[in-house]
Amino acid sequence: MKKIAILQSNYIPWKGYFDMINMVDEFILYDEVQYTKNDWRNRNKIQTKQGVQWLTIPVRQKELAQSIKDTKVTDNKWRKKHWSTVSQNYAKAPYFKDYKDVFEALYLNCDEEYLSQVNYRFIMAINEILSITTNIRWSNEFHLIEGQTEKLLGICKNCNADIYLSGPAAKDYFDEELAKKENIKVEWMDYSAYPEYNQVHSPFEHGVTVLDLIFNEGLDAAKFMKSFV
Repeated sequence: MKKIAILQSNYIPWKGYFDMINMVDEFILYDEVQYTKNDWRNRNKIQTKQGVQWLTIPVRQKELAQSIKDTKVTDNKWRKKHWSTVSQNYAKAPYFKDYKDVFEALYLNCDEEYLSQVNYRFIMAINEILSITTNIRWSNEFHLIEGQTEKLLGICKNCNADIYLSGPAAKDYFDEELAKKENIKVEWMDYSAYPEYNQVHSPFEHGVTVLDLIFNEGLDAAKFMKSFV
């Protein structure tokens, strides 16, 4: 039984995103769809002494219908700025030194022009740290048909998938009856009941980048994720 997930690329995503990748045989980066402002595509949160802080990659949106894959980064100064903010706020985290060189190089050498490629670089590096070996593909590898549910099911069929794992937000629009007709079982990701871990800053916050978990727990990071249990 082959299971896949289809999700937009995000910038340094939270632990639930990587759980989803680890739960499937193939993970499709769905960046053919519209770029949405003030979303997770180009920003994420870290934990600081002052509470949660956003890190945002500056991008250019020329038109409302612009796709994620066509969204360009506008100013490379974000790389040093983000790395400076991350390193300052996690310098005292127990395992920051273990991963400092990896992420410093990722940030300072990230000269990608397109947001999708920036996200991809970070996602793949984090997969390696977490020992996630799921095959990653792009939605532009497929012929996408019309219709929100139809597009997703078309990718599933092209991947010879038996099971489609989806984020819970898609319940608002995904047509499960269509999936049944195509003999594709739909499973919904459950992001609840994650265990807390030792964060260098308080109060505890689940909804931050997975970098927080890695810097605070090191090789034990997987113990605080669902797909490794």
